[in-house]
Amino acid sequence: MDVAVDVRLGSPTFGKSFTAELSEENGLQMYIPRGFAHGFVVLSVSADFFYKCDRVYSPEDEITVSWSDPALGIDWQVLDPKVSPKDAAALPLSQIDRLPRYEG
Repeated sequence: MDVAVDVRLGSPTFGKSFTAELSEENGLQMYIPRGFAHGFVVLSVSADFFYKCDRVYSPEDEITVSWSDPALGIDWQVLDPKVSPKDAAALPLSQIDRLPRYEG
């Protein structure tokens, strides 16, 4: 399941999320534009996950939002997910002071 959250300050959809279940069977892909947080959870025994980016990865530009932020209301469909130490330490969206601005 792929998740995108609008984290652009001033956006009419700020804090809203969109989810899609991606599988070999449905052949779906998901485009996540700049200014959106991205996360995923594997709902099967295993998965191959591929990214296609429009720029080279830049760690200093990365913003990590808590996957379990109750304000986002995301149903991850798993009870006890395995998350990286970085993701486990992430702040809720309301506590992040360095967010992109909506260019509407």
